[in-house]
Amino acid sequence: MARSRRKRPIAGITMASSEKWEKRKANRRIRRRVKESLAADPEAEVLPHRRELSSVWAMGKDGKRWYDPYRFAEISRK
Repeated sequence: MARSRRKRPIAGITMASSEKWEKRKANRRIRRRVKESLAADPEAEVLPHRRELSSVWAMGKDGKRWYDPYRFAEISRK
């Protein structure tokens, strides 16, 4: 494993290592709102949408970007 490299040259824009706890928090918020809306009206046609309750731009990484693996060899290391 000392020489393992990424198979695809893509990495997060910022140096945040993970968004795992932010995604968990957002999914819990979505599930709670859906349960509340179904409890209030079981015949509801419209449920809250994921984009209404959380923003991917407010999370730690702000997306991903392709890079040149030959110029940035240190990013390619696992």
